[in-house]
Amino acid sequence: MLPPSPTTVLVFGIVALGGVVTGVNGFGYSVVGTGLLAMVVEPQAAVVLMILPILGANVSLVRELDGAGVKRCAKRFWPFVATALVGTVVGMSLLPRVPRRPLTLALGLFVFGFLAYAQERYPLPGESWIRGRVSETTRVKLLLGAVSGLVFGASNVGVQVVAYLQSLELDHRTFVGVVAMVFLGISGVRVVVAGALGLYEDGGLLALSAVAAVPGLVGVSVGRRVRPRLARRVRRAGMFALLAFVGARLVTTGLGL
Repeated sequence: MLPPSPTTVLVFGIVALGGVVTGVNGFGYSVVGTGLLAMVVEPQAAVVLMILPILGANVSLVRELDGAGVKRCAKRFWPFVATALVGTVVGMSLLPRVPRRPLTLALGLFVFGFLAYAQERYPLPGESWIRGRVSETTRVKLLLGAVSGLVFGASNVGVQVVAYLQSLELDHRTFVGVVAMVFLGISGVRVVVAGALGLYEDGGLLALSAVAAVPGLVGVSVGRRVRPRLARRVRRAGMFALLAFVGARLVTTGLGL
């Protein structure tokens, strides 16, 4: 049994909120969850705490693909997933060595990077050049997978994965399922790696992470039910407002302001 405390209750509430965001948008769980958790616990602990909730949420979301869809997407994206797994292990091995404030600042900057990419009003410098070179060739998948895994392993930030898959113009249902499939495979490996590296410390973080996965799944379920009732504009506005708040708090904390 986990001892009840305000921090424990707050952790459960944050994970549930991240689940709602993911259920509504198909992504955002790790960014919202890790970003908000980093405000109440150490950023390294926030990254580790979110591993099992992310795994549980993506088990639920991957069901958006049927059996044939899973096989088709696995065949299509296996190079990306394979090198992402390698990059994730490397990123997680670096996690204990990153000081608190630089990691907090990095989390905030990653959040703002995602917001800059996701907004559709103003083109980013060099965006068209990058888009012109992002393709589905095996070489590109291998390279982007390795970089994405490295960042995700050290920070839980998977916006680079989302950005790549968005560039392929998948339909929404396939997009949600593929994102879940990629993160499901990576997160399963992360549980083992975290244990091997001693990131769960005395087991307390493992227990809290496992129990927190339950309210996370509830949040995902609620978000999936709400999704059809919300216009895309409303979904995006809510996500942008929340992530802007998270990013600002992390950056100011990381800078010691």
